[in-house]
Amino acid sequence: MSANVVTRRDFIRGGAALVIGFSLPLDVACQKEAKPMAHPLNAWLKIAPDNSVTLMLAKCEIGQGIMTTLPMILADEADVDWNLVRVIHADTNPDIYDMSTGGSGSTIGQFTPMRQAGAAARQMLISAAAQHWNVSRESCRTAKGIVYSGSQKATYGQLAEAASKLPIPDLKSVPLKDPKEFIYIGKPVPRVEIPSKCDGSAQFGLDVHVAGMVRAVIARCPYYGGKLKNFDAAKAKAVPGVIDVISIPEVSNAHTRAGVAVVAENTWAAIRGRDALVVNWDGAKPEDTSDALRQRMVALANNPGKVLRNEGNATDVIAKSAKKVEADYEMPFLAHATMEPMNCTVHVRSDGAEVWAPTQSPEWIAGAVAQATGLSSKSIVGHTVLSGGGFGRRYQLDFAVEAALVSKAIGKAVQVVWTREDDMRFDFYRPANYHKMAGALDENNRLIAWHHRIVSTSIRDFWGGKSEGQEIEGAIDLPYAIPNIQLEYAAAATSVPRAWWRSVANSFNGFVVQSFVDELAHAAKQDPVQFRLALLPDREVNPNSKEPEFDPHRMRAVIQEAATRGDWGKPAPKGGARGFAAHYSFDTYVAQLAEVSVNNGNLQVHRVTCVVDCGRAVNPDGVKAQMEGGIVFGLAAALYGEITVKDGAVEQGNFDDYPIARIFESPETEVFVLTNDNRPTGCGEPGVPPIAPAVTNAIFAATGQRVRKLPIRLT
Repeated sequence: MSANVVTRRDFIRGGAALVIGFSLPLDVACQKEAKPMAHPLNAWLKIAPDNSVTLMLAKCEIGQGIMTTLPMILADEADVDWNLVRVIHADTNPDIYDMSTGGSGSTIGQFTPMRQAGAAARQMLISAAAQHWNVSRESCRTAKGIVYSGSQKATYGQLAEAASKLPIPDLKSVPLKDPKEFIYIGKPVPRVEIPSKCDGSAQFGLDVHVAGMVRAVIARCPYYGGKLKNFDAAKAKAVPGVIDVISIPEVSNAHTRAGVAVVAENTWAAIRGRDALVVNWDGAKPEDTSDALRQRMVALANNPGKVLRNEGNATDVIAKSAKKVEADYEMPFLAHATMEPMNCTVHVRSDGAEVWAPTQSPEWIAGAVAQATGLSSKSIVGHTVLSGGGFGRRYQLDFAVEAALVSKAIGKAVQVVWTREDDMRFDFYRPANYHKMAGALDENNRLIAWHHRIVSTSIRDFWGGKSEGQEIEGAIDLPYAIPNIQLEYAAAATSVPRAWWRSVANSFNGFVVQSFVDELAHAAKQDPVQFRLALLPDREVNPNSKEPEFDPHRMRAVIQEAATRGDWGKPAPKGGARGFAAHYSFDTYVAQLAEVSVNNGNLQVHRVTCVVDCGRAVNPDGVKAQMEGGIVFGLAAALYGEITVKDGAVEQGNFDDYPIARIFESPETEVFVLTNDNRPTGCGEPGVPPIAPAVTNAIFAATGQRVRKLPIRLT
């Protein structure tokens, strides 16, 4: 769709248009702590005289399709012509906007407010038409941006000025459509930003260009705990195009490292200047290695941890059981490896600053830039641009704070660009983790006890959180009816930075839980799918509950549908085998079946069948895309993902030593969406956790070899 040229200033100024403000609640599972809304309005709906409908979007498009999903909801309730809907990213204003984007929370958090705003607009337009024609509101109806009453009709654009003068209805009581009347919600709709991505007109962070802007790259201390000792800039300044070389300090609250910035007319000159730079670092911690960390985690796993769930007496039951299964699992640090490396453009002036950031946390970045530069937070204007992947990495503040420090030092707009090696070696990694599992079966091969001890390099400890919630999700909420359950947790100390990674702890706890369930099923000599189904509790959820509840019937449905769609129970193609996994995360139910073959130690994943229940699927095509992306993302981590530390520094630097899944390695994937009337839930992350255990369970079915350590290494 072609976009009308509308500046944000013109948009706010308005004119003859209907503008409705509405509040969008914060619902981001990855955040340390939710903040209260500082202002009741944080988005605006505008219907202009030309019949166009504009949404000021207070969320970040990071590839998940939110620029399509949210306008679909709005357009449906407002009853506008979808082809006339436009979206503008809001500028950052912490007093108004709540722009954090993560935790698979955008749709679930904004579904009802977007409906209310659209419905309010429709009611105001109907009222304006009824007054103009001197008819009752009940005689009026709407369809695709037009109000009708008998033989009379008027477009929304014609009614916008009159409607804008009417009082805004109470959003909480405005009548909403019967879902049977939806015309967009639930239908596949092409994503609105795809054409611009195809023709090159889309603006990602690296596409930003500001008049007078220079580029910079930064030499950062490669060692954890290291400091900048001194540097010689003579050779760097001799490189053609290099403008200046400056030191930048460590900023602890943004977790930036001390470094030396090479500022140049273009990125290539800056990189060459950095290559020529002579830098001496001091105070490294060479004892921080992956081997040493593993020893610490094993030691912690062999001792009791903090008990976070305790039902029955799992320890005694397992100790006395004649039939028990024990296993240890482990996974390394993982990089986010977004296709667009970190970058940010900042122009610091004496009276304020502008920031152009591909980010998941615009308001956090604005606040961090203000603090780093000594400016008032209200003087920071943040422009959100498209991001080439997020996966949790773009929640961090370091890349923006660096750009702000450089811009302040040189007095110009600057774009700080990270190379792929920078991005890989200075990431905030998914925690390394180790698990000790034990389970007991009774004489009838029923699972009667479950013990899970988790050890990880805690996200909570690194970011100053208040609970272990982000280390145990996907394990604490074990959905099975087992009479004796105990979950323990211990944090392993490390100086390696860590943070949220797509699906957070579900990515590793989901692998462990679904792998160990498979082990128990085989120990019980039962079909792994039937074993899972038998473990699900037989209970009904409370339909009036304000908080989402795990619904065993919905999990049962996705398991059964995936088994049917994936030909579970039928002979696999010659040389192949199938594995199964199902996981509940972000209030979404996902089951996956993987079909693999192993020849001479070479693994090939041929086919993945995925079934998802995310409640009411606003855009089914978007749901499928998110599941497909999650499957490939999780598969790449299972096959290859491993960040190792030696002598206090990360060893990997690019896709040659940190591979991702290539096109020829991506399996044939089918996604089936179970639609229902439940509220829509998250889809950005739930596709990740089941894929690794589905594949490794299939490897066991094919070879008899259990894979308990990732990435997969077959012998």
